[in-house]
Amino acid sequence: LFSGGSDTVEFPIKFTPKYPGWYHCQIVLKSSCDIRVYEIECVVNADQADAQLEFLTPAFQAVTQEIPISNISSEDWRFEAHLEGQCFHGPAVINVPVGETVPYPLTFKPVAES
Repeated sequence: LFSGGSDTVEFPIKFTPKYPGWYHCQIVLKSSCDIRVYEIECVVNADQADAQLEFLTPAFQAVTQEIPISNISSEDWRFEAHLEGQCFHGPAVINVPVGETVPYPLTFKPVAES
């Protein structure tokens, strides 16, 4: 929707992506005395899903769960991980190139029985 003075024009756009990813569009509007180009970029995320991991290990022994991160977008991804909770460890940064799946190794190493 374009707004302004008395010469406003509504320009509804419907965007219905089939897959998560990065979408780029260029809209060119032409008249006899004007040309306007609008660049539109949309990032579509996958539906949020609840997940639960259960770690069972003897005290003082580490266990690692590899969590797959799949990049089906058209750009490389760089993630920064901020882990909360005691005894959890993993890389601070992970890079996932376009079209690849990279495992994030989440390690739990308990320091006591509980």
